[in-house]
Amino acid sequence: MTLSRRRLLGLAAAAWAGLATRPARAIGPGSAFRFGQLVLGESWNPRPTALRRMGLAIRNRTSIDVELEARPVSLGGDDLHLSPFLYLAGEREFAIPRERELEALRRYLTFGGFLVIDSAEGTTDGAFDRSVRRLMQALFPPPAPGFEIVPGDHVVYKSFYLLERPLGRLAISPAMEGVMRDGRMMVAYIQNDLGGAFARDDFGIHRFQCVPGGEAQRELATRMIINLVMYALCLDYKEDQVHVPFIMRRRRWRPDDGATPVDE
Repeated sequence: MTLSRRRLLGLAAAAWAGLATRPARAIGPGSAFRFGQLVLGESWNPRPTALRRMGLAIRNRTSIDVELEARPVSLGGDDLHLSPFLYLAGEREFAIPRERELEALRRYLTFGGFLVIDSAEGTTDGAFDRSVRRLMQALFPPPAPGFEIVPGDHVVYKSFYLLERPLGRLAISPAMEGVMRDGRMMVAYIQNDLGGAFARDDFGIHRFQCVPGGEAQRELATRMIINLVMYALCLDYKEDQVHVPFIMRRRRWRPDDGATPVDE
């Protein structure tokens, strides 16, 4: 039986409670949102505290119910479809999965799943980057389209906050790359170490400075992950009507707009 994207996400995520009446929600009642952290290679968790902190930001700034502990996901296991949102991070080379595992990931993405790839390398042309590009070529061999630059007017930049580019701990790459199918982005690739902006030590202190923009840049990284999650969860975006009430309130928001972070 062929599953539609809506049906797949409804089954995979079991939906989120109270969505019909709460504007930051996306699907119907069910369990909490939980990151699926893709296990590929030896450096699959370079920022061990980042996803929990991302979850706190999402919980505190939206009405999405978030399970804070990420679920490690293996392409060879049965848990791939338990989250509509997969997160792949790394800072070193990794081996391309076997064809059976590639097919599992291909089906996940094709039927509605969303994958964010977050490079912690600190460079735009390192070993992790080369592995990511080999992975995409293996997943979607030519002539199927691969990565393309996500334009600045894409809905992912306005799904909750109005943003201009995908900042993280760094600002070395000016654009996000993505894999698109039928107008939907199913893979987003950010090379600015998004997780590094969230990582904290055992005392709750940020492990890394954000360069070059400091705390204002960290705030923009927080807004970026929220936008990415909102994009993944909302199924039927109309680009000219995305969260209009929120956009009207946030149209003048900037990192120095006086907004107080509530994700401590």
